[in-house]
Amino acid sequence: MYDIVIIGAGPAGGSAALFSAKAGKKTLLIDNDKSMTKRAWMENHYGVMEISGPDMIETGKKQAAKFGAELVTDQVTNIVKSEQGLTVETAEKGSFQTKHVILATGVLVDLAEKAGVNTKAGTEPRIKTVVDVDAQGKTNVEGIWAAGTCAGVSVHTIITAGDGAKVAINVISELNGARYVDHDVLKTN
Repeated sequence: MYDIVIIGAGPAGGSAALFSAKAGKKTLLIDNDKSMTKRAWMENHYGVMEISGPDMIETGKKQAAKFGAELVTDQVTNIVKSEQGLTVETAEKGSFQTKHVILATGVLVDLAEKAGVNTKAGTEPRIKTVVDVDAQGKTNVEGIWAAGTCAGVSVHTIITAGDGAKVAINVISELNGARYVDHDVLKTN
């Protein structure tokens, strides 16, 4: 049983997995390797002079794995309610039990709709439909959250990464029963 399964390893999903794993939560990051970030070149991501989308995604996956996140490359086909929480079904690697799911599926909302999650019209250029979330990132389906472009935030990687972190912190806080904060301090010699 996972605490959190994140679907999509672009900036929102990778960031959510990093925060979740670093907080000690049993985390699974499932990615279909089709992120639109794989086609991107960024020179507007604060703290990074320039980076290709593929390099950003690989760095994010490595950061999440460093803290214990498990990574699976597969297509998620469905999310269904189970006795313990949710079951995430994949095309090839079977099913995974979890307490919470964070959708970070970029421009795709078909999986969310199949799981009974409400959607609404998007406001960003070329993003027609997004997942309907509250300020915390919760959807109308208990245990399913959404972050990044699929949740209606700007497609810019720095914004989607921040949204993924925000939603992960909210899920972690709910799991802990108290507000979670992750601050590292510079070590002095």
